[in-house]
This record gives sequence, C-alpha cells and structure tokens, in this order.
Amino acid sequence: MTRRIGSGKLVIATHNAGKLKEISALLAPYGVECISAGALGLPEPEETGTTFVENALIKARAAAQGSGIVSLADDSGLSVAALDGRPGVYTADWAERQWFEGEPGRDWYMAMGKVEGLLAQQGPDVDRSAAFHCTLALAWPDGEYAVYEGIAPGSLTWPPRGQLGFGYDPVFVPKGREQTFAEIDSAEKHTISHRADAFAKLVAEQFG
Repeated sequence: MTRRIGSGKLVIATHNAGKLKEISALLAPYGVECISAGALGLPEPEETGTTFVENALIKARAAAQGSGIVSLADDSGLSVAALDGRPGVYTADWAERQWFEGEPGRDWYMAMGKVEGLLAQQGPDVDRSAAFHCTLALAWPDGEYAVYEGIAPGSLTWPPRGQLGFGYDPVFVPKGREQTFAEIDSAEKHTISHRADAFAKLVAEQFG
C-alpha cells in the first residue's frame, strides 16, 4: 500500500506562481493546503538530472528536507518529435535570456521562437507533432517517495495564439482540439493537460 499524504499542508516545490495556482486548483477538492517552496524561502536546487523523474525527485526531496513537510514537485517539459525529443528536460532553460538578450529571467516567446526556428530549418513538411510531459514526485522528510507520470499529445502551431496559460501553451494544440492550450479555459485545460493526466494517477492512489 502506497503511503498517503492525506489532507493538510503540502509544500509545492516551485517558485513559479502559475504552477502553484494550477496545482493548488487540482488538489483543492481533497482538502490539501498548498504552499510554495518560494513562499517558505527555500532555495531552488540545481536540477542536474537528465530525465523528468530525476529532476522532479531532486526538487521534491530538497523541499521536504528543507521544510520538514511532505512535498510535491512537478517537472514538466515539451518534447518535439522532429527535434529528437528536445527541448525535453531543458524546456525552461530554452527560455533563459543570455547576457545580450536583456534582463535576467525567462522569455517564453523567445523559447517558442527557438523551437519554431529549428522546425522551419527542416522545411514546410516537417513533422510538427509534440507532447507535453509531466512527472509528479512526492517526497516525505524521511526519504520515502512516489512518482506519477502524465502526457498530453498534440502538435505545434505558429504564430502563438491565446493569452491564457504559460510557457509554451500558446503554440501547443492538444490532440483532438483546434485551440491552443493558451486559448482553452483553465478549468477545461485541467481535464486534458499532461499535468491533469499525472494528477489523475496521483489522486487515484493517494485519495482513491
């Protein structure tokens, strides 16, 4: 029997307000109070893993050990078929500005442009299929952990469309839809996203 987190406080191992909001909404029905690692003043650990699972566990374990509270980390990324799965675990890194690109921080429009530029180099008939991946890692302060993985298949479009969502959402069209993730209402997105898929597995095991 997998250990259960139950209701109560859960540290979300992120400094991203958008991600905290989305995860909090998904867990709200189960009486879980989410607080971010950023709000607790915990540092962001260096993500040295080469897979989503490794990086999710690094973040979850660091938050659990730093807070003394069971923690949940999400490592998500976009894999593009024609780019051999890139950007993958480096999805966020592709949005990091270089010294000549302005103030430090992430520029998601720039990141989307990098992906599109690489696809354009392959010609108009390039395979535009892609998928968002989500790995959720739960870690307890005593070292126990659990991992849940989800996927949202789709394709890439250009130019970006929509004002909702974050990251690469404006260029990702989920399978069976015509709107991008950034054009789909957040409540609906919660039912079809890679994060929703992973959370469905977490909820079934933790609260089922």
